[in-house]
This record gives sequence, structure tokens and C-alpha cells, in this order.
Amino acid sequence: MALQPRPSQCLAPPIKRPILPSVLDIREIRDNPNHVRERLATRGEEFAPKVGDVVRLDAERREAITAVEELKARRNSASKEIGALMGQKKPDEAEAKKAEVRDIGDQISALDNKAAQADGELREILLRLPNLPHADVPVGDSEDDNMEIRQWGEKPGYDFEPKPHTELCESLGLVDFARGAKLAGSGFLLYSGWGARLERALIQYLLDLHVHEHGYTEVSPPFIVGYDCMIGVGQFPKFEDQAYMVQEGLDEESRGKLYLVPTAEAPVANIHREELLKAGELPKNYCAYSPCFRAEAGAAGVGTRGMIRVHQFDKVELIKIVEPETSYDELNKLIGHAEKVLQSLNLHYRILQLCTADMSFGSATTYDIEVWAPGQGDYLEVSSCSNCEDYQSRRMNLRYKDADGKNRHPHILNGSGTALARLFVALIETYQQPDGSIAIPEPIQPYLRADRIPAS
Repeated sequence: MALQPRPSQCLAPPIKRPILPSVLDIREIRDNPNHVRERLATRGEEFAPKVGDVVRLDAERREAITAVEELKARRNSASKEIGALMGQKKPDEAEAKKAEVRDIGDQISALDNKAAQADGELREILLRLPNLPHADVPVGDSEDDNMEIRQWGEKPGYDFEPKPHTELCESLGLVDFARGAKLAGSGFLLYSGWGARLERALIQYLLDLHVHEHGYTEVSPPFIVGYDCMIGVGQFPKFEDQAYMVQEGLDEESRGKLYLVPTAEAPVANIHREELLKAGELPKNYCAYSPCFRAEAGAAGVGTRGMIRVHQFDKVELIKIVEPETSYDELNKLIGHAEKVLQSLNLHYRILQLCTADMSFGSATTYDIEVWAPGQGDYLEVSSCSNCEDYQSRRMNLRYKDADGKNRHPHILNGSGTALARLFVALIETYQQPDGSIAIPEPIQPYLRADRIPAS
């Protein structure tokens, strides 16, 4: 299903003071508040009412700035008059002008404070508004309204009852759930023996596939990022309660500055934050492995036994930074690259287009790829491919110079290529054998140095 890009939007003229946060395009909200309100309403009833506050605060801020510029002009003129009056031996009139200048200065200070207060309130609201969904995104209230686009392959058949991954992991010693929980608590895994080797083999295979066949540049990012990076990709402030905060030793003042990555998207998408890329530098295509850490405070099922929902998991992430006119063609490529993983391993999957209520906070369009897990009797999400358009690049102040020499915000895309441990689950459940062993798909065999995991 091919989508057409939204028309690119002109950037608002630069504002000297105060600096407006690069979040949603303030010019679009200013010029088309009803359209923005309508699109935000599809993402949740709490967002649309905020548009009126944004318009009001933006008007207050701009009015204050205009008034300050006018007062500065008056002050400059009055200051020049003081010198002339002094030269004319008119000290009383000069003193009156000085009093006028002081009064104007006080007015400027008051208006500066008013503009700063409006700007701060405006920033807080904008940072908490999600991206506008693309016009082709189905409107819905929950995941039940997601739309299936297509399926690939067939569900495998067995002449025995397929076991769930928990039984396979325990019988073959692939994952020690009890000791993983002992080490770090529920939701953490201890891979062991063949399980640790298989996890490493899958990561290496995914990286090689995307680097050598799909042309991505591999990077190895830090697994800890600063608060601004989390703001940049839209994780914060919305999802601060789902993050693992880092403290440096006993230094409590360091709390809130660094966080464990929830996905490699956080560091990799921010590689060029606050940069102006030269004409011709785009597109940029990166892939990266990282562990992912998600506290998911209050989330139901996190502590349940198994690998379906955990606090730490591995993932190979794909990031594209592209020109706006090409971003939906690039999204189709991104989806195809994630699909290639499952096709090469002959794993049945389906693709869903997420509805407005189920998309991630920063996404304009999202497609989920769900792989079939026979032991679960269900599909498991292993990749989420999103076009965030210019939402993230505005938040991180990333621009590029186009062919006409204009500074513009690029579109940023992200996708899992793919996530583990769910790929691990689907693979061992799909390839389990009657004798209890696990057959290994051919592309993984050179990495694992084996064609099967033997039965215990």
C-alpha cells in the first residue's frame, strides 16, 4: 500500500527572541488551527483542546515581541535626543527624556517577561502534543481498529502439538528464567548455552543483512543518552515513567540527565541533532544493534513468565533521514527491508497499518509487522516501521540545505530490523522438531555454526 507524502511546508521566519521550540510546525497551527485540531482529535480527546491554548499563547508571545521592537525604536530615538538636548544646554528637558527612557526600559522588561512566560507555557504544551497523523491513516480508538494490509507465507503445520517457547527454552537450556529474575527481577532474561549463541547469531545476521544487502551504514551508539535526545525522538516528556534513569554513583544531582536507551532510535536518530546538513548529504541510512530497556511502569503482563514482554531485549534498529518528497517511498523500502528478515527465515507474518489511536507518539504513519508464533497460537510484533515526517527533526533542530539553498527539516523514519526476543520466540517455536530439537534456518547456520540445536 503506497502512501503519498504530505506537501512540504514553508518554514516560519526566524524569531530572535525568545526561541520557539521546534516541535509541531507552529505556522501550520497558526494558519490552520481547525485542521490541526481535527487531526489531533483522532489521536485522543485530550489533545484537540490544547490547540486553542497554543494559538492564544503564540499570539501573546508575538504581540509582546512586536511591542518590544517598537519600544526599542522609541528608546533609541529618545536616547539620541538626550545627547542633542545636553548639547543645547537644556538639562531639564534632557532629564525628562532620561526618565522616559527608563520608563520604556521598564516596559520592555515587563514585555520580555510576558513573552518568556508565554513561550515557556507554549513549549510545555507543544512538547506534549503528538504528531499529526497522515491523512491515509485509519481513524480508530484502539488496536482493534488497525487494518491488515497483507500476509506472507503460510502458517506451519505439525503432526504433533507445538510447544510454547517457555517449555522449549527450559528443556533445551536456552533461557534460564528463574536465574534471570534472581539477577535483576522479573522481566529480565538469562540466555544460556545454545540460547545465548542463537541470540548472538541472529544479531550478527540482521546487521550483515542490512549492511551488505540493503546498504545501511552500521553504527554502534552509546546505550545511555541525554534527556535532550529523549525529547528529540518524542519519548519525553510523554513516556518518562517508562524509562530507566541513570545516577552516577552516589551523585543525586546527576539524576535525570542520562537514561538507558529504550531503543537504538534514541541515539541514532539524534546523531545529527542541531546540525545543518549540506545539500546532497541526504539520504542517510543507519542501522544499529542495542539492548533496549523499558520500565513500562504499571504495564500489565510485564512480570509474566516468558519472553513476550520483558524489560530488556535486543534489537537491530533502522533509521532513515531523508528529504520530505521521498519519505513515503523510503518508508516502503524500510518495510521491505524488515520483511526480508522474516522472508529469509521463512517465517509467516502479516502487516498491519496502525490506526490513529495506536500509533507511537511521534509517528505520522506506522506499519507493524507481526510474525506467527505456533506455540503461542498468535502473532507477535517484531517490527514497527514509522515515518515521523519532520516531527522529530523539529524537536532536535536538525535541518538540511535543499537544492535551492533553503534550510528545511528532513523527514526521519525508523523501523525494527528486527526486534528480539520475539523473533527468537517465533523461530524456535516454528522450527521445533518432533524429537525436541530445533532446526536452524539456512541463513543462520554459518553464524551459529550448526544446522540444529540438539534435543536434550
